[in-house]
Amino acid sequence: MEWLSALDDEAAARQAAGLRRELRPRGAGADDPVIDLAGNDYLGLSRHPEVLAAASRALAEFGLGATGSRLVRGSTEMHRALEDGLAGLLGAETALVYSSGYLANLGAVRALVRGGTLVVSDAHNHASIVDGCRLACAGKAAREGAATVVAPHADPDAVRGILAAHPGRPAVVVTESIFSVDGDLAPLAELYEVTRAHGALLLVDDAHALGVLGPRGAGGVAAAGLSGRPDVVVTATLSKSLGAAGGVVAGPRQLHRQLVDTGRTFIYDTALPPAVAAGALAALGLLVDGDALRAELRARAERIVSRLRAEGLEVSAPDGGVVSVAAPSADEAFAWAAACRERGVAVGCFRPPSTPDGRSRLRLTINVGVPAGAFDHALDIIVKERP
Repeated sequence: MEWLSALDDEAAARQAAGLRRELRPRGAGADDPVIDLAGNDYLGLSRHPEVLAAASRALAEFGLGATGSRLVRGSTEMHRALEDGLAGLLGAETALVYSSGYLANLGAVRALVRGGTLVVSDAHNHASIVDGCRLACAGKAAREGAATVVAPHADPDAVRGILAAHPGRPAVVVTESIFSVDGDLAPLAELYEVTRAHGALLLVDDAHALGVLGPRGAGGVAAAGLSGRPDVVVTATLSKSLGAAGGVVAGPRQLHRQLVDTGRTFIYDTALPPAVAAGALAALGLLVDGDALRAELRARAERIVSRLRAEGLEVSAPDGGVVSVAAPSADEAFAWAAACRERGVAVGCFRPPSTPDGRSRLRLTINVGVPAGAFDHALDIIVKERP
């Protein structure tokens, strides 16, 4: 059939460009001998006994799924307690939990955009933010003047220029705190000064900084001293330092009301399973007391950089738990990652279109639950298998 032939042609083109992707199921526990430098379980909490016990109790009490949306039958006391805990940690008036960080970002951006809104989005923002901007500034909103401008990466002066060119226009500046590709930290304090000077809102995706930066692991916004500001909205996923799944939008009560009343990604989506909410809540308690885990994560990030730079590799700065290593091409990045996997080391392989600058790299993420000896062995394998 013609449409299948077209898909085959597109797949062949991706294969030729070194952009093919594959699904690789992993084993469980002892059945998975791979050293994990690819997942996002930064603090190693996904298998912590307290987390598993809390999830197991909720699973027995509530069953496998939430059975409905949050507004129908999907809300439980675990959801409410998790939201209260997240709001407290993030210093926000309220928090609303979603079934994924992706949906949280879509919902947050859409809720903040109305007719005439200018959205200023960092060039390296995650795909969920990019898609949120596209959806929010489409259709009726676009006809009413809503639009997105992509700003150069981590450049407050460029954001200032964009806002100054649109005086009096409602605006939302959107950024990650720690960026998901290279793991670099956004200049949040400087961005906030720019947004405040122009009466704009600042929306920060704190996914890779929650649990890693700030007092008690409260994230990049807290580390920048911006917690609780009424013109700052925070989103995050629960699938990284909390080792769970889901997402959150934290901010003023008026935003919470808007999301519950009108947010399509909240209203029409089945709720986060109660067992996952219970596990995330237990992980949150461990996270706030996890200074030793955060110190170990920082030490390992510095170890990656010093080891790989000593071998002449181009490595990003260790601002959090993500470190990227430049590869010569998409094909060589894919082959490098595959060779590491054959030697028992899982690493991330980022190639266009996942990379905002068109460059291919390995992405290494730190899990402090990996034994120190295995971690150092993994770095040896990465060096040995370099292109």
